[in-house]
Amino acid sequence: MTEMLKISLPDGSVREVPPGSTPADVAAAIGPGLAKAALAARVDGEVRDIGRPFERDAELALITARDEADALELVRHDYAHVLAEAVQALWPDTQITFGPATDDGFYYDFAPGARGPFTEEDLPAIEAKMREIIAADKPLTREAWTRDQLIAWFEQQGERFKAEWAADLPEGEELTVYRSGSDWLDMCRGPHLASTGKLDPQAFKLTRVSGAYWRGDQRNAMLSRIYGTGWLNRKQLDAYLVRLEEAAKRDHRKLGQEMDLFHLQQEAHGSVFWHPKGYVIWRELEAYMRRAIDGAGYREVKTPQVMDARQWEQSGHWGKYRENMFVIPDEVPNTEDEGPLVSDAAEWMALKPMNCPAHVLIFHQGIKSYRDLPLRLYENGCCHRNEPHGALHGLMRVRQFTQDDAHIFCREDQIVEEVRAFCQLADRVYKDFGFTYAIKLALRPENRFGSDEVWDVAEAELRDAVTRAGFATEAFGWEELPGEGAFYAPKLEWHLTDAIGRTWQVGTIQSDRVLPERLDASYVGEDGDRHRPIMLHRAIFGSYERFIGILIEHYAGKLPVWLAPVQAVVATIVSDADGYAHAVAEKLAAAGIRAETDLRNEKINYKVREHSVKKVPHLLIVGKREAEEGTVAIRTLGEERQRVLPLDEAIALLRAEATAPDLK
Repeated sequence: MTEMLKISLPDGSVREVPPGSTPADVAAAIGPGLAKAALAARVDGEVRDIGRPFERDAELALITARDEADALELVRHDYAHVLAEAVQALWPDTQITFGPATDDGFYYDFAPGARGPFTEEDLPAIEAKMREIIAADKPLTREAWTRDQLIAWFEQQGERFKAEWAADLPEGEELTVYRSGSDWLDMCRGPHLASTGKLDPQAFKLTRVSGAYWRGDQRNAMLSRIYGTGWLNRKQLDAYLVRLEEAAKRDHRKLGQEMDLFHLQQEAHGSVFWHPKGYVIWRELEAYMRRAIDGAGYREVKTPQVMDARQWEQSGHWGKYRENMFVIPDEVPNTEDEGPLVSDAAEWMALKPMNCPAHVLIFHQGIKSYRDLPLRLYENGCCHRNEPHGALHGLMRVRQFTQDDAHIFCREDQIVEEVRAFCQLADRVYKDFGFTYAIKLALRPENRFGSDEVWDVAEAELRDAVTRAGFATEAFGWEELPGEGAFYAPKLEWHLTDAIGRTWQVGTIQSDRVLPERLDASYVGEDGDRHRPIMLHRAIFGSYERFIGILIEHYAGKLPVWLAPVQAVVATIVSDADGYAHAVAEKLAAAGIRAETDLRNEKINYKVREHSVKKVPHLLIVGKREAEEGTVAIRTLGEERQRVLPLDEAIALLRAEATAPDLK
């Protein structure tokens, strides 16, 4: 008699099924509704195809559309495969490479044939072909192949990119392909839905085309990348497209130009030219953060931009980040005086990509006692990273950036309290800027420094600190992220949610025992012996550039009055009021309000429209009557009606709004 397999379900029940049974069989046995709704299965914690047989007794959880995160990952992966199949059906000489799911959709990279790179004009035809494939309800079947089979198949099909990738895979490892119907396949780990018909043909849209290098290396062939967005149903797609439209209106690059805040240009690729109005925002943020860190017991420092590469080698960054560092040869002449030697790290200088090693060098100055700790060193530190041109994006991804960076050197017994205090500080800052957020704990990555015992302690300390601060709760989106820590330390991450529901990872604190060891940092303990400090790396804004970009998009340019570059414009209706307008502007400036005058011979409605585009919070309109009565007509951005107030009352109102939240 064949021994039955025992399948444990989430409700605690156990079903016995014969060998060869699948999660789809279990779903059908429970009921036809579940059989229809089940998209995939979680078997002993691993997401699998609904039709993949059990190998042994297992715990089973069926995945339906209600399990939105898992379901979206599945359908987006399937849309990527359908996209690749559609493109090859339309242009058979196109070679396929890879196409993953993304946070809001999918993409696929292609090596175009004779037709040349794809353009956005091709997208409607591809979408139509994708819908044909979905309507055909082709079964998606998993097959195990050997590496040699894969290489031979792809070479036979003229798929040199896939053949190259297959040749790099380890021998003896089971490799899988997924077949769509009987006439198309792709190498893939899966899982996938049972068939293409499980996708909603009205729940996806191809969005754009770009170039991408094979394997992300600019020395390799340029491919065509087609992006799409994919959802479980049309309603979700429509909601996403509305968000996209709103995001386009809020694009910080567009608003930055309209508001005359900054610009970028090829002569300094990846670095920002801050205009006077944009730099006002920067200075307000800098002043705000200085007040915050002064009140929290930090000491501000300034460190060099260029440091000897041997320092980065010792810290471990040279091996990890060398490709992203800007390096220059040090002037070490060779024996024949033919110029600098550039053979190894000893003869290089590097622009700093981060501030931490420099802060350790400050810590090294003088003997530190246990009584000196915690020592909190803060720097508005300008850093440089050699990001690829294609990855640069306005203020969000730049090559030169300034971090609100600090490193706390502390004893073992001080870690939890220091992290708890930082959690409270970050909470206050984010609330002052109008953000809600989630806190996530990024745990040890596969490639890391330090022993498992050290990582166990460091992760437990961060977990304990967030719990003591009261933030390790569902209300604060508490979540643990396996494998996403830095190579030297676990970290807490703050993910802000903006006005249209997007999330941005900004703040972080990392508990690091590795760097103090590598750079030989020490203090004299109460016992008279040398001890290693713990180094807490922390930031709240992340970088000024990116945080300003996030603020612009969050507020759609309508920044809080205290951050607005121009807080009020005094605009005249008639030239007879010019003198009064100047007097009003002078009184506003004396009250600490950033004000300008607009005395141009233009209609007032024209002036209102122009200053609305520039997102000026308040327009103070003055004419002959206002000059005679000592009043102003206040028109506030986003409001239809205007208020007429005595000048002193208007100034008091604006002064209150122009006060930073931490000073109120």
